[in-house]
Amino acid sequence: MQTNSLRWVFPFVALAIGVVGFKAINALANEQEKKVLVDTRPTVQVEPVSANDHQVVINSYGEVKPLENTQLSAQVSGEVLSWHPSFVAGGVVARGETLFSIEKDNYEAAVLVAEAELARAQAGFIEEQAQAKVAEDEAKRFPSKARTDLFLRKPQVLSAQANVKSAQAALKRAQRDLENCDVKAPYDALIVSRNVGVGQYVTMGSQVAELNNIETAEVIIPIAGFDSVFLPERIKGITATVIQKGLNSFTREGVIDRDLGIVDNATRMSSLVVRIEDPYGLKNKQPAIKFGSYVQVNFAGTTLNNIYRLPQALVNNQTVWVVGENQTLEPRKVTVIREEGEYFYISSGLKADDKLVVTLPEYPQKGMEVKIAGAQPAPESSDVSTSNTQQL
Repeated sequence: MQTNSLRWVFPFVALAIGVVGFKAINALANEQEKKVLVDTRPTVQVEPVSANDHQVVINSYGEVKPLENTQLSAQVSGEVLSWHPSFVAGGVVARGETLFSIEKDNYEAAVLVAEAELARAQAGFIEEQAQAKVAEDEAKRFPSKARTDLFLRKPQVLSAQANVKSAQAALKRAQRDLENCDVKAPYDALIVSRNVGVGQYVTMGSQVAELNNIETAEVIIPIAGFDSVFLPERIKGITATVIQKGLNSFTREGVIDRDLGIVDNATRMSSLVVRIEDPYGLKNKQPAIKFGSYVQVNFAGTTLNNIYRLPQALVNNQTVWVVGENQTLEPRKVTVIREEGEYFYISSGLKADDKLVVTLPEYPQKGMEVKIAGAQPAPESSDVSTSNTQQL
C-alpha cells in the first residue's frame, strides 16, 4: 500500500522539481540579457580657449618720500620775537606763511638810512645835471673855449649817477633784510624739526628748522627685468594707481615722472619715479599718504595681442593637456610670456577652440581615451573596445 502511494507521489515531485529548475534557468538567462557594457574611460571637463588682447598691468612697491627736504636757515641776525602755532614738529604750514619773526627795529632804521642816502644821491645827481647844462650853454656862447668833457662836467654827472645807483642798491638790501625778519615757508611744508624759540638770538645762516615739501611726493619703484620688457616706449605722464594697504586702505592717483636711468648692480633692476600731488590732502581733501609709507603702485604697460590666459594650475612645466579629435589626451608645449596673479599668459602652443582639459585624470597619458563631461554620448557601435568597457 505504501509502495503504491510512492508511485503516485513521485511523478508530481519530479514535475515540481522540473518547473522550479525551468524557472531558475529562465531567470538566469534573463539576467544574462540584462548585462550591459559600461564605459570605463575617465571623465574630464574641458573648456574652449580663445586668443584675446591683454593690457599688461605692472605692479611694484616703494616708499613715499618728499620731493624736497629743506634745512631752513635765517637770512638775518636778531632776536626771535614770535613763531607760528603750527611751527612745531609734525605741524603743517602753507606756502608763504610766516614761521617766526625776528626783531625788526635795526632793520627798519637801516631802511630809513638807505632812503635818506638815496635822496641825497638823487639831489646830487640833479645838481650835477644842472651844472652840466650851464656848462653846455656857456660853451655855446663862447665857441672859442675848449669843449672838454671836464668843462662840460660829464665826469661829475656820471659820478652822481653812480651814487644814485649805489644808494638804490643799498636801499634794496635794507628792504630785503627787513622782509627777511619774517621767515616764511617756501612751500606747503611739514615741519620735521624746529631749533629756535622766543627770545633766542639767531645769526645769519644758522639752521633754524627742517622742512619737507608736501606739495608733491615721490615714490621710487623698482622694475624687474621681466617687467621692463613690457614698459611703454614713453613712460612720462602715464597715470599710476597708488594703493595704501592696511586697516583703512585707500587709493590715490599718481603720474610717472621719469626713469632714474640706472640699473642697480645688486638687483639688476631699473627704477621709475611716480609723483603724487598734494600727498597730505590739504587741497584735494583726499586721505593723506604720509612720508615713509610703503605703498603699492600699479600702472598700464604694453598691450599683448592674441594671447591666451590660463590659470596657473593648468600649466605644468610649460605643458597643458587638450582633448584631440578622437577624444584622446594630447600634451601641448606652450610658451609662457607673462605671469599676473593666478594666471599665465600664453603666446604660442594653442589654437583657437582647442579643448583645454581643466580636470585631469590622476595619471594622464598621451593618447589616453577620455569622456568629456556634459557631452552627448556617441551612438553605440557593434564593436566596442574591450580595453575601455567591462561587463557587469
